[in-house]
Amino acid sequence: MRRYLSSFVFLVCALPGAAQTTCGRLAQTALPNATITLAAPVAAGAFKTPEQPSGGGPTSPSLQVPAFCRVAATLRPTGDSSIDIEVWLPDDWNGKYQAVGGGGWAGIFSYPAMAAALAEGYATSSTDTGHKGPNAEFAPGHPEKMIDYGYRAVHEMTIAAKLLVSARYGRGPRLAYWNGCSTGGRQGLQEAQMYPADYDAVLAGAPANYLLHLNAWDMKTALINQKDEGHLVPANKLAMLHRAVLEKCDGLDGVKDGLLNDPRTCGFDPSALLCKGSETASCLTAIQLESVQAMYAPAKRKDGALIYPGMPFGGEQLWTRMFDPNPFGVALNTFRYAVHENAAWDWHGFDLDADVALADQKLGYIHATNPNLAAFRDRGGKLLMYHGWADQLISPENSINYRATVEDMMGGNQDNWYRLFMVPGMGHCRGGDGPNQFNAMSALERWREMDEAPAQILATHVINNSVDMTRPLCPYPQIAVYKGRGSTNDAANFTCKAP
Repeated sequence: MRRYLSSFVFLVCALPGAAQTTCGRLAQTALPNATITLAAPVAAGAFKTPEQPSGGGPTSPSLQVPAFCRVAATLRPTGDSSIDIEVWLPDDWNGKYQAVGGGGWAGIFSYPAMAAALAEGYATSSTDTGHKGPNAEFAPGHPEKMIDYGYRAVHEMTIAAKLLVSARYGRGPRLAYWNGCSTGGRQGLQEAQMYPADYDAVLAGAPANYLLHLNAWDMKTALINQKDEGHLVPANKLAMLHRAVLEKCDGLDGVKDGLLNDPRTCGFDPSALLCKGSETASCLTAIQLESVQAMYAPAKRKDGALIYPGMPFGGEQLWTRMFDPNPFGVALNTFRYAVHENAAWDWHGFDLDADVALADQKLGYIHATNPNLAAFRDRGGKLLMYHGWADQLISPENSINYRATVEDMMGGNQDNWYRLFMVPGMGHCRGGDGPNQFNAMSALERWREMDEAPAQILATHVINNSVDMTRPLCPYPQIAVYKGRGSTNDAANFTCKAP
């Protein structure tokens, strides 16, 4: 109960017409357990963002921004916390607030996403979640910092940002939105589960909401993929594998377009590609086949219980990162620094059952898997999730599984406030062969503000700065079905139907 109460204690509900504060004087705003380190106006035009830790994101990109007030603060909800946040307050405000999420182990500000929200007139904010840099080296011996990363930093940022919005404009935001993908998707779900009053609507893409189990799948797979050089499947063979999958399954949805509307209907057997004699570019050796099968396979406990689903068919050409000589860095960081708290931990000794049990015991609060979203729903909250079917980092079936647990807990169809959109051919958060550019935030805004539930979302595929395909994205479990006439590259010739 204490977690919920803090959301209400610090919310400012200033009356219209209350005094506004100039940008510079925002430095004097009283924030709980915080120090404001910057409050300065930024002119419209090119804004060069500060240097970020190496590997954590773009290096000082120049972003086009409208005029705004930039506020930076350090939050210290515990004696070991040092959560840095930035809050950007546009001169031409739309009356709303949009917080943006991070990726991986965070450790940086999501400046491009902030600039996009700012361009729409939103007050916006981002946090480094309490540490610097894109890894978990901060974790050993710092349980409070782990809690900051897990959930507290985002909530404390939200409280501070709303106070600053109220101080700047003389009134609080009329609506608060969350926008994040991957780690940002997990953060959004966690907000809806733990602090349902923080946000009125949540956009959660490809959420890493079962983080420890996802990372356990990564490590399980690494024990095979990175066993030796022979197990590393090269990019040209991944592309060959992908072509073989499409040859088998592309037409199952009635359209030959290089996309799988629902990869779960594909019955491809990768062993058909096993080399019959000498290795060539068009076959897989026995140990390469072992690696490929490990990618498709779920992680399970010794008793057969599911830990995390494997990768579906259709995204094989994007798997190159999983065949580097070393395990995926986010997962290795999880077990080396956060779970075992030992920089010398040898990942070759990873034990699926034992290490998952230890991770859940120590860090289970990181998970955003609670299916009880009644408090969020009952105050009018809207949840829009999306996930690419070709996601190469987070199994898309995890999002489907989470939705199923919500329906099991809350009873039947929950489409009046929660919808999931699966995106054929899209990789992790963006990119891929399918239409992967779409404005989910706009759909969420119309849903929350005009009660216009998204029956579909228009997505485009762009190549050489030109749109070559449009498709409707459909609320799960519906899929886009070709009407039988007209170009298959035109969304108008498809309709959303249950399979």
